[in-house]
Amino acid sequence: MKRLSAGAAVAGIYAVLLTSSGCSGKHDNAPPPAPPTVRGVAIQQVGREEITDFFAATGTVRSAVVASVAARVAGTVTAVHVREGERVSKGKLLVTVQADENASGAAGAAAAVEEASLGVKEALARRKLAEDTFRRFEKLYLEQAVTRQEYETRLTERDVAEQGASRAEARLAQAREQARAAGTIAGYSKITAPMTGIVTAKAVETGATVFPGTPLVTIEQEKHYRLEASVPDNLASGLRLGQELEVSVDGVGDALHGRVVEVSPVADPDTRTATVKIDITGNGLRTGMFGRARIAVGRSSGIVVPKGALLERGMLSYVWVVGTDNSALLRLVKTGRELAGRVEIVSGLAHGERVVTGGGEKVAEGARVQQ
Repeated sequence: MKRLSAGAAVAGIYAVLLTSSGCSGKHDNAPPPAPPTVRGVAIQQVGREEITDFFAATGTVRSAVVASVAARVAGTVTAVHVREGERVSKGKLLVTVQADENASGAAGAAAAVEEASLGVKEALARRKLAEDTFRRFEKLYLEQAVTRQEYETRLTERDVAEQGASRAEARLAQAREQARAAGTIAGYSKITAPMTGIVTAKAVETGATVFPGTPLVTIEQEKHYRLEASVPDNLASGLRLGQELEVSVDGVGDALHGRVVEVSPVADPDTRTATVKIDITGNGLRTGMFGRARIAVGRSSGIVVPKGALLERGMLSYVWVVGTDNSALLRLVKTGRELAGRVEIVSGLAHGERVVTGGGEKVAEGARVQQ
């Protein structure tokens, strides 16, 4: 009984397995579901084309016009009227310096002018008196009422008086020039902005002692900037003034148009580079920003796709490749140089293949794509 029962049990299990196997076979033979169709996708055929090779020369953005305002007299700073980052107009008062010696000199020069003016008045009065006296004696001499010696004495007195008046007028002119110079020097105690711009540095505070040449304030003109780039000497020698270059600045989104305005005639012996100054214009530029200038160095061929065709996943780049049956396949590619709105594909794509350049977010692996 046990043996039969055991055999029956084995037979039953075998029958169940056969049944399950039959059902599984029927399921595997069912046709797979049709792949989805995605419409409204932009597709482009890629091919090899000529690409300009560029060298990226790095540099720093600086204002094209910078005024370093320094003290012109010795004294003590009594007030600083601006702060860093403030926009100032030409003529605005920046710093006040107390210079007592210069103020005293200006007052003394003004007094000298007053004294010289009185001297001129006195000399003119003497000249008038000498002139009137000479005329009377000249008339008397013609009438033979005075001697020739008396006549010549009055003539000499007249000439001396005229010379005295001329010297007095010269002393007055000299005193006025000295007073003007003293006043100008006294005016150096009020330092004003030489141009309209933005204050980028303030080197002194109230109470500081300054001397002629001591830096006080630095002002830069806005909207006039340059990229000062270090360029290998073999490339710098091929640049010409006025040549246009494409410039990119970190923190400024769009590429900028640059124009070469200066090329240093000497190279740094350590780095073998020369400084090239490139005028640039754009919004958001500030001194100290990092920038790059693209300098053409040759041409080569390569496969290029629009930036919109690339899919970034971590550090890897992919594109949707469209097969002959219009099915999409996600393929890993290696990128190279970045061009204007396009990217070079170094490996992963072949000449003549088609890629999705727009609407890739709607595509799935194996999907049929239609434009």
